[in-house]
Amino acid sequence: MKFVKLKSTLLNSVKKAVKTAGLLSLLITSQVFANTLAIAKTNINADWQYLANNTNSVNDALKHSDWQPISLPHTWNAIDTVDAQPGYRRDASWYRKTILVSNSPRHYLYFEGANTQTEVYVNGQKAGSNIGGYIGFTIEVTDYIGSDNKADVMVRVTNEYNPHLIPSQKSDFFIFGGITRDVWLLQSGDLNIDNLIVDLRDVSKQQADADMKVYFNGLNKVVNAKIVAELRGPNNELVYEQTSDLTINKGKSEKKIALNTVPKPQLWSIEQPNLYTLIVNVFDENNAVIASSSARFGYRWFEFKQGAGFFLNDQRVLLRGTHRHEEHAGIGAALSNEQHLADMKQMKDIGVNFVRLGHYPQDPVVYDAADELGLILWDELPWCRGGKGGEEWERNTESLLERQILQNRNHPSIAFWSIGNEMYWEEDFPGGGSETIITPYVQKLNDKIKTLDNTRFTTIRKYYPAAKIVDIFSPSIWAGWYGGAYGQYEKALISSTKKHPNLIHMEYGGSSHVGRHEENPIDDKGLKDAQVSITEAMNQAVVKSVAKDSNWNENYMVNLFDWHLSVSESLPGFIGNAQWAFKDFGTPLRPENPIPYVNQKGLVDRSGIPKDAYYVFASYWAKEPFCYIESKTWTVRYGPKDGRKVKVYCNTDNAELMLNGTSLGKKTRVFGQFPAHGLVWKVPFEEGENRLSVVGRTTTQEVTDSLNVSYFIGDVGKPDKIELSYIKLNDTTYKVTATIVDENGRQVTSYEDRGYFSTLDGNAKLIEHQGTPNGSSSIELADGKASIILEKHGSNTAVIEFKTQNFKGQYIQIR
Repeated sequence: MKFVKLKSTLLNSVKKAVKTAGLLSLLITSQVFANTLAIAKTNINADWQYLANNTNSVNDALKHSDWQPISLPHTWNAIDTVDAQPGYRRDASWYRKTILVSNSPRHYLYFEGANTQTEVYVNGQKAGSNIGGYIGFTIEVTDYIGSDNKADVMVRVTNEYNPHLIPSQKSDFFIFGGITRDVWLLQSGDLNIDNLIVDLRDVSKQQADADMKVYFNGLNKVVNAKIVAELRGPNNELVYEQTSDLTINKGKSEKKIALNTVPKPQLWSIEQPNLYTLIVNVFDENNAVIASSSARFGYRWFEFKQGAGFFLNDQRVLLRGTHRHEEHAGIGAALSNEQHLADMKQMKDIGVNFVRLGHYPQDPVVYDAADELGLILWDELPWCRGGKGGEEWERNTESLLERQILQNRNHPSIAFWSIGNEMYWEEDFPGGGSETIITPYVQKLNDKIKTLDNTRFTTIRKYYPAAKIVDIFSPSIWAGWYGGAYGQYEKALISSTKKHPNLIHMEYGGSSHVGRHEENPIDDKGLKDAQVSITEAMNQAVVKSVAKDSNWNENYMVNLFDWHLSVSESLPGFIGNAQWAFKDFGTPLRPENPIPYVNQKGLVDRSGIPKDAYYVFASYWAKEPFCYIESKTWTVRYGPKDGRKVKVYCNTDNAELMLNGTSLGKKTRVFGQFPAHGLVWKVPFEEGENRLSVVGRTTTQEVTDSLNVSYFIGDVGKPDKIELSYIKLNDTTYKVTATIVDENGRQVTSYEDRGYFSTLDGNAKLIEHQGTPNGSSSIELADGKASIILEKHGSNTAVIEFKTQNFKGQYIQIR
């Protein structure tokens, strides 16, 4: 069966800029559009005030004097989620801003997202509310504007505990509170086009047919009008213009109009993400424009062929995927559009072609970026854990699903509508995790999706009773992490595919603590006495697994990912998989991780800095030539006189490794050969300082990498003391490093206890609560080292302390 779809809305004023300016134009595009057309649309992110107070009363909120100036997006959980104190603020806060509006007939506020319940007041009166985070909503404020055209806007937002609202509080991620995305002032005439959807009826390389659905709102009378649709191609060329007569009814109405056939369409694909723009103008009897809108979309079709894989435009595509949570170090969920774009571009740069938005709809610019970059998306309803609730829960869940699809369905990048993830775990209501309760409701939601949009695949992860309800199903396979060994991965996929012919594999991998290394990490046979099953156990306390019983060193994760990729890249007919997750993210469920409250399964840390595993994926998928010596944080090694093995991850045709300027030989890269595509050398390190360098070559290009390694013959010594040092990063910022050394002053790379940084005076401030390797005051040491960044105030000496449970403290003065 064929699966097709398109994209969101776009203002005429920026359409040309999008085509000429490229990806950065998305910063404009996503800002200039929601699903409500406006004659004028203005971003109002700047110059808000914020009050961290949960009063329900506007008047009581105004009595407070401790309002703080802020700009949007904003969350009050930017840093408290990953600080050392258990819990994070789950409460209400207020935002306020005074806005001057024009004399337009109608005025709206459009919120791209606010978590998770919102009330909007204008000039002291309640104008509207919204239940549910992660989805945009519009509040009309026309009737509340003063005669002076002034609107004193106050917004109450809460992320308080609410079991009737998905996602469950027991999910493995934080529910950030605040106005976490952009806000817009919309000003329009009497008639609005609430939404414009392009439905592809049939698409091939020869021709494309589609319908447009126009959702009107606003008029108090019946109007005889004509609608003019102009289709512009990927290079802004005019494809056609067509005119249709229509009658617009009072209030809300919907019109469906068949669009002209497009011969030989320029198809949207991963390599050539061609986008079309449909521009709609509505004229009244006097030939005056009374409403306008536009929608950007792409012509393409998806297919799943059992035993053959996933197809885009009749070409097989191996889905090379990862997952994304919407957060960043020091910012939480309040990312700027530039930061969203950086995430998406970083994924594309290593060759990712498939991204699961876990576990909720994300910022509009994320979808725009996927459309522009050629990334296939899995868009997920935030039904994550908690089981099923009652009538109120159902109303909220179904409302979110409907709004999610109506908001996002024009995006050509979306191939999958996911109903949820692990929904039976950790029920919030007695009996709510029962199969007899959940399965019929999954069927209901699946049917609802097909009614709203039958052009995409429905999916679900890790709820086995629904495997045959949805089009595509993902079981849980965590070979080598939550159970079993990574050497079981291929067997597990083949076995699971026999049970679930519609299988896709979402979530695999494991955690790595940056800078922690092992000379001989666990091999493909796994951890001795670990559970045989490669599925995730709900209760890890009762099993032995790598997740629970290893030290999370980077070398093991490099090997695990290398093995998984060697399997997935060669398995015939495999639809593809997605590594969990691209970036480290915060979670309330993991207080004792090496970095507290951080899920460390990312290929990059919480600030976007690549870990070693990042380069494994790049060696399989990236197009830009590179070489990477494992590893930039593995600079002190111990071993025998004849040296140690060194792996180099490259995507070049061959590579030559040198030690202290002497060649150790050239090797030809054999794609998929484990480990490191065969680029492994036995390096005869000299005692003391060594310099490794590599040259990778293609037919047209050379790339290089280098690494300094201190090598000590023999075994690691015993911990003797802490040494503190610092480097100056700029005029006010310093990096302080604690190193555990033996009696000879050598780094004790086996030391892994937790350490604690603190300041003893007011002359410096730790940049902590970032959930990163250099931004956590409480952190386990990696190879006997830990670091933190700080800001120094003034010219006075600052004193920094570092201690562990067994070392009672060491101090350093920064002058």
